[in-house]
Amino acid sequence: MAEKLYNNQPAIGIVGGGQLGCMLIQEAARYDIIINTLDADDAPAQTTARNHIVGSLQSKEDIYKLAQISDVLTFEIENINVAALIELDKSGKKIIPRPLVLQLIKDKSIQKDFYKKHELPTAEYIIVDDVNQIDEALNQLGITDKFVIKIATGGYDGKGVFVLSKKSNYIDSISMLKGKLVVEIFIDNAVEISVITACDQQGNIKCFPAVEMVFDPKLNLVDTLICPARLDESILQEAEKIAVELTQHFESPGLFAVEMFVDSNGDIYINETAPRPHNSGHHTIEACYTSQYEQLLRVLMGWPLGSTEIIKPSSMINIIGPDNLTGNYYLQNIDKLLAEEGVYVHLYGKHESRPGRKLGHITILADTLEALIIKTEKVRLIYTVAAA
Repeated sequence: MAEKLYNNQPAIGIVGGGQLGCMLIQEAARYDIIINTLDADDAPAQTTARNHIVGSLQSKEDIYKLAQISDVLTFEIENINVAALIELDKSGKKIIPRPLVLQLIKDKSIQKDFYKKHELPTAEYIIVDDVNQIDEALNQLGITDKFVIKIATGGYDGKGVFVLSKKSNYIDSISMLKGKLVVEIFIDNAVEISVITACDQQGNIKCFPAVEMVFDPKLNLVDTLICPARLDESILQEAEKIAVELTQHFESPGLFAVEMFVDSNGDIYINETAPRPHNSGHHTIEACYTSQYEQLLRVLMGWPLGSTEIIKPSSMINIIGPDNLTGNYYLQNIDKLLAEEGVYVHLYGKHESRPGRKLGHITILADTLEALIIKTEKVRLIYTVAAA
C-alpha cells in the first residue's frame, strides 16, 4: 500500500485516468505529490500515476480501494459511481468537488432545474420522459423550427446532444433514445463561451478569462478555442459574474467549467457545467500564469489560488481522430509544428485513433488576437493524423 502522507503532503486519488488526469499528474510532479488513479488497464494515466488501480469507475469496491490509499479524492469524468462517493463523503473522506455537486451535474435535467431554481439564465426547456412527449413539449415552448434534445444522463464529448428541426421527420433520428430527455430552445447565431472558475476550501473564487469556442458541427466537439473571447468587455464581465454566482450556489470547493451561449443581443444563457478540468481550459498550461491543473491542485491541497491572468492571447486546436482511420496513428509533420514559435503540442497517450476521438491538442500563443488568428489557421494546415 502506498504512503498516504508523503513528505507531509496528502496523496490525491483521481477517479478516472484519461488525459485530464494525466495533465493533473504532470502538474503534481513539480511538487512531488503522490497521485493515484482508478481506470481501465489501458488508461493514459497508468504509466504516470504513482499507483494505478485497474478497475471500473462504476465499482464501489474499486473506488473504496482508491480511497484507502488516498487522502483526498477528485474525479475527471462525470459518469462514475456517485453513490459510492456520497458514502465516502459521509464517512469523512475529503472529496473535491462534493459528490452532491456531481450528482446534480451528471443529470442534465437536474442541472437545468438547478439553474432555474437559482434564477440563473438558461435557455427555456421542458423535461420529458421519452421521445413520444417531444411534440407536446415543442408546442408548449412555441418552437417552430430548430430545437435541441439532450439525453439527461450518460452524454459526453458532444454525444447525447442533438440539434433538430421540427420541420423534419426528427423522431427517426432519435427513436433509439431511452429515458428522460431535455427539450430546449435553440439559441440562434450564438457565440459559445466558457468561463472556468476555481473555489478554494475557504470559499474564495477566481475566474479564468472567458474563451470563445468554435465547434465542429458534425461531431458537436470543440474544434478551436480562442482566448480571450472576441466579445465586448461588458459581456465578458457579465459572463464571469454569472459563473461566480453559480459556483457560489454549488457550495463546494473545486474547479468548474461553465459553458454559456451569448446571443446576438448580448444576452447570456448557461448551457451546462463540468465539475472538473475541461477541454476549454487546456490552453491555460502555456497561456496563463496558473494553469487549470495547477489551480485544481491548489484547491485539493488547500493552497492559495494562483493568478488567472493571461500571459499572451492564445488559441487551442483539438487533435481529433479522422473519419477514415481506426487503429494505430501518428501526428504527421510534428517537426514543422515545433518549428513554429509559440506552438505547443500535447498528445494524450491514446494508442488507437477512432473517428471523433480526442487524441491531443495544440496550443498557440501570439502577441495580438489578429496575429493569433492568422497563426492558428497556418498551424491547422500543417499537421495530419495519419495511419501508422
